[in-house]
Amino acid sequence: MFAVIRTGGKQYLVSPGDKIKIEKLDVGEKKEIVFDEVLLVVSDPSTSSGQVNVKIGDPLVKGAKVKAKVIKQDKAKKVIIFKYKPKKRYQKKKGHRQPYTEVEILKILSSSAKSAS
Repeated sequence: MFAVIRTGGKQYLVSPGDKIKIEKLDVGEKKEIVFDEVLLVVSDPSTSSGQVNVKIGDPLVKGAKVKAKVIKQDKAKKVIIFKYKPKKRYQKKKGHRQPYTEVEILKILSSSAKSAS
């Protein structure tokens, strides 16, 4: 089973057990969070009657949720910004580390209240 969720202005393809890095959320470590903005849910053929069940949102799938656990809050690798103007002795060097939240997907709950883990 997998789903497409939207958080932080981006979309992520997730399935139970995945660890993803998303835009920073103000949630403590080891806390559980729920993503309500689910755009697509696809079930495994083994869970239903041998057929793949696909639910496409318009724009969101009603009643679908994805439960996740926050693993850590951290900063990404430093990106160096270097500006200069030739023949003018002008140089600027700057660095930036984008904060992110790493989460582990626990469950995908579809609108029929069945869960897969």
